[in-house]
Amino acid sequence: MIAVPLLKPIHILLVDDNPNNLKLLSEAIQRCGWKALMATDGESAIEQTEYARPDLILLDVMMAGIDGFETCRRLKTNPITQNIPVIFMTALSDSTDKVAGLEIGAVDYITKPFQQEEVIARLKLHLKISHLTRTLEERVQERTAELTQSLQQLQQTQLQLIQSEKMSTLGQMVTGIGHEINNPLGFVSGNLFYIEEHVNNLLRLVSLQQQKLPQLDREIEKLLEEIDFEYLAEDLPKLLASMRQGITRLKDISLSLRTFARTDISSQVEFQIHEGIDSTLMLLKHRLKGNGDRPKIQVVTQYGDLPAISCYPGQLNQVFMNIIANAIDAFDDLNQNHSVQEIAACPNIITITTSAESQQKTVTICIQDNGPGMLAEVQDRIFEQSFTTKAVGKGTGLGLTISYQIIVDKHNGQVNCLSIPGEGTKFIITLPM
Repeated sequence: MIAVPLLKPIHILLVDDNPNNLKLLSEAIQRCGWKALMATDGESAIEQTEYARPDLILLDVMMAGIDGFETCRRLKTNPITQNIPVIFMTALSDSTDKVAGLEIGAVDYITKPFQQEEVIARLKLHLKISHLTRTLEERVQERTAELTQSLQQLQQTQLQLIQSEKMSTLGQMVTGIGHEINNPLGFVSGNLFYIEEHVNNLLRLVSLQQQKLPQLDREIEKLLEEIDFEYLAEDLPKLLASMRQGITRLKDISLSLRTFARTDISSQVEFQIHEGIDSTLMLLKHRLKGNGDRPKIQVVTQYGDLPAISCYPGQLNQVFMNIIANAIDAFDDLNQNHSVQEIAACPNIITITTSAESQQKTVTICIQDNGPGMLAEVQDRIFEQSFTTKAVGKGTGLGLTISYQIIVDKHNGQVNCLSIPGEGTKFIITLPM
């Protein structure tokens, strides 16, 4: 047989210093199948209410010790008992007293001498109202919880869509840029080899001619002086070497773009974290170098011996980009109130440290700056969606939220922020190998 759970019996607390009233009310309540609890003064009523938690209280107004008004007032200021309905019993007919009782939290009045039928009818009414109120509150709480959960799921979905769209757009953009760079880059790089060879041959020819024919035609001598041939012969190889360095730099940028924007979103792949950090720093190099307003931002890398880990490289690189770019933004804001000399005396530094924990099978990436830091109330909210301290148009409030989701939800890792105002900020990222 299936056991049917029994309904909790209704308990009503009767508070009256007249034993006859308690006896009559108790008998009437028990005939309705309810349980009667009894107290003869306000103090014992309050004490009994806290542990017995009755469903309703019938409270006499005029009692020895604290009266019914004071008893009700204490019940309504106690979080444990404040929601229990209180009905006053009184011989007072003054409407002022009744209004005062209702204002401190009573739900009704029963006038003495009372009729048992009236008392029972009022009890049934207020028990029903109390039940409906509790049921409504429970439904509101349940619905609120459902809506909160739905809102959180919606926000997560929005972030995932934004993240996917950003990575997809970034991947397409980088692919296009890569093609646009690589095609002319390959052409220039290939031709530069022959240009260097041809220039060297021409310089050798002129040099040999000068050795074999020391007595040059006056017109040739004039032209050599005009073009400053000695300087040209010395500087031209340097120019070609500089062009070679520029081509190498472009190749590095192209490689960094491809490394940074890898969109392996369908499955995780083996990836060396240091490659992602280096590619991010390469792309941010233009923001790290000095300008007229400040010296360059120094980057110190202290790399440990990290194994390749299984991850989504493009997404992790976006996390590195968000954190380092935020540090640069913080430096720029801080430097507005300092001269170049003051900044040079206390240089802006970003320190990136990595390490591996073989026992726990985790890798840790620490990105720290000596910038302005954050107040505790700001630090508590930095991972909230749409929260930003930047001026309008300079920040969406999504960068660190997406970063948190990438590390925690996508990689089962952890990301923590430690910040001290005036000293700097540190982000600690822990990822499973």
